[in-house]
Amino acid sequence: MTPTATLSDTPSPQLLRPRGSNHVGMRQFNERVVLQAIRLNGSLAKAELARLTGLTAQTIGLITTRLVEDDLVIKHDKVRGRIGQPSVPLALNPDGAFSMGIKIGRRSAEWLLVDFTGAVCQRHTLHYDFPVAHTLLPAIGERLNAMHKALGPLSDRLVGIGVAAPFQMGGWHKMLGLSDADSSEWDQIDLGAQIQAMTEVPVSFVRDTSGACMAELVAGRGRDLKSFLYLFVDTFVGGGLVINSHLHVGSHGNAGAVASLPTAMTNGPLPPPQLVSHTSLWELEQRFQALGLDPSAAYDERAMAEPFATETQAWLQQAALALAHCVVSGTAFLDIKTVVIDGSFCRALLTQLLAVTEQALKSYNWEGLWPVNLVAGSVGPDAGALGGALLPLHGNFAPDQDLFLKVEA
Repeated sequence: MTPTATLSDTPSPQLLRPRGSNHVGMRQFNERVVLQAIRLNGSLAKAELARLTGLTAQTIGLITTRLVEDDLVIKHDKVRGRIGQPSVPLALNPDGAFSMGIKIGRRSAEWLLVDFTGAVCQRHTLHYDFPVAHTLLPAIGERLNAMHKALGPLSDRLVGIGVAAPFQMGGWHKMLGLSDADSSEWDQIDLGAQIQAMTEVPVSFVRDTSGACMAELVAGRGRDLKSFLYLFVDTFVGGGLVINSHLHVGSHGNAGAVASLPTAMTNGPLPPPQLVSHTSLWELEQRFQALGLDPSAAYDERAMAEPFATETQAWLQQAALALAHCVVSGTAFLDIKTVVIDGSFCRALLTQLLAVTEQALKSYNWEGLWPVNLVAGSVGPDAGALGGALLPLHGNFAPDQDLFLKVEA
């Protein structure tokens, strides 16, 4: 059994605080524990590392020596205190390892290259009307290899590539205007295997909104929140679920697939509308396009100014009602305290969406339920690609190897 990090029982922003073991045979795990402690807390002296991890000073000394020799950790200048010997803070070496995230969406593809600290050092975006497989796949390989090559002498430090994409890229294809042939082409593609064939670097795959939730867990609100339902408004809408600081993906890796949530009870032979038909940016695009306006404004600040603002406000009212229904349903099933909402739109629109959704929640009967807190996500449009990049980075270096992918057998 792979040992996992122990969660702190006392209130602390470091919800993923790692603890080590002084037993023999735990070398790799202890190295990961030390790296995670530095990642969560910033630069630390050896004495602080020993206190935080529960490892002996001798063990810490041996581990940090190896990590410095492996170029994963660097030493800062000595810090002189009032008492005792000066301490030498240790920090992650940004050039120690790199990871790439590729988010393949229904309106665009994004590539992010992140360094060992998780900072973005390369990015590329490709916009398109519809994701046609036989033209998009070559573009993915071309950009992937160009970004890898740009690392130059550090190219051998690329530890993995994480791909974040919808499980069913061809889903809802009639809404998008995709032909049956284009939809069928996506349904027949093993996207992870296709991208693995383009590179010798290991490739991991995660659902796009699970990847976005992963980014929020590791690099955003997950540092302060132990459990939350995550909703991400994109061309379509999706979500994720974090329980006890772990991303829960469900039996099929599809937990948080809120796009398919019915927004009413069935009444007759026709199925009720789904959340995707009320809350997606695709709906906002259609409102703009019907007036001869640029539909891509749904994804940037233009949506908040005339001539777009009137349609944006109408979409907000519709989207907030549907999101409120989703939040109440999620609260009833999950008994969670917090719902994090983010999206591929500007931050001003996110602020308004939260405010209108909060208002819509007041019209529900909360008897038998505890009210939930709505908070804004902190990662934004990069969330899917960043989550993809963090997947191999943390898979290689975090102590809890099941931190993200707890799929039931």
